[in-house]
Amino acid sequence: MSPPCRPRARIAFSDAAAKQLDAVTNEAKLHALDRVLVVISVDPDISTPIAGNHDDPQLREYTDDVEAVRILYFVTALRTVIVVAYIET
Repeated sequence: MSPPCRPRARIAFSDAAAKQLDAVTNEAKLHALDRVLVVISVDPDISTPIAGNHDDPQLREYTDDVEAVRILYFVTALRTVIVVAYIET
């Protein structure tokens, strides 16, 4: 019997990240960003906590070298929402 499947977390964007998202016009970069968002929504712990940041919620960094995307985000207490704070494509 397989373990219960946890639903994907919803993705929300800070105001700054939403502006960065609006500035991405290249379709390939949008697809790459979408793939990275799916990865972190399925497993928010896949990333690395940012050193020196021990506050809750803890800021995390996920970098995908293949897709050339870097995201800074934090996960809410119930782990149902991921708030993206920074996007780099």
